[in-house]
Amino acid sequence: MADIRVGISGWTYPAWRGDFYPKGLAHRKELSYAAERLTSIEINGSFYALQKPESYTKWRSETPEDFVFAIKGGRYITHMKRLLDARDGLANFFAAGTLALGPKLGPILWQLPPTLQFEPQRLTDFFDGLPRTTQAAADLAAQHDDKLTEDRVFAQTERDVPIRYAVEARHASFETDEAVDLMREHSIGFVVADTAGRYPRITTPTTDFVYVRMHGDKELYASGYTDEALDKWSKRFRDWMDEGLDVYVYFDNDMKGFAPHNAMSLLERLR
Repeated sequence: MADIRVGISGWTYPAWRGDFYPKGLAHRKELSYAAERLTSIEINGSFYALQKPESYTKWRSETPEDFVFAIKGGRYITHMKRLLDARDGLANFFAAGTLALGPKLGPILWQLPPTLQFEPQRLTDFFDGLPRTTQAAADLAAQHDDKLTEDRVFAQTERDVPIRYAVEARHASFETDEAVDLMREHSIGFVVADTAGRYPRITTPTTDFVYVRMHGDKELYASGYTDEALDKWSKRFRDWMDEGLDVYVYFDNDMKGFAPHNAMSLLERLR
């Protein structure tokens, strides 16, 4: 049976305190507070820097048993290396604690820079280098370079299960059948990104799940979703589930604090 997860992109936003987070709630309790009201959260700190195994272990311990995290892949790989020669970067990414989430590890998101055009061979080489199971990821993590000391490495897995990947493309050249076919060939999710028209919105499923990022339909990162808009999205999500596709939805319209409220409103509709 298809599943749907709804959450937010990140959870540490000072402007949310006194609004989504009750006044006086300790900062250290914000993750658990959010996780009690949502079913998934996208970890964004991993995009900016390698995290620590103890952080992933802590996040796992502070969330419900059936909770799931998505993880945003590092910008070192997507924006600096631009997906080229990514093996060492991938080894370090997985060694830094990703696998410590255990059964709470959900999809891994690769957000591409707006200047990165569709290049089939570049993407194929990158996809071929991705570990497709947690055991393969652990084996790759063990090959990390000296950027990580051994006390900052977690290179093991509790069970060997598939890893899901999604790509958020931000260049118009990805809006082609060729790009969709390539994603489908490699079983990579093509992110459905709602960006107020700024970036491509590709809605064709390319694997057994759909990954959706809600950045704001009127103003990027800033506008909230109306009841009418949430009703329409809810229907689309149900249609995908009826097709047997799992759905992951993350609200990233965080600038004015709409994200968690929109996420909870969507969950109410889906329940």
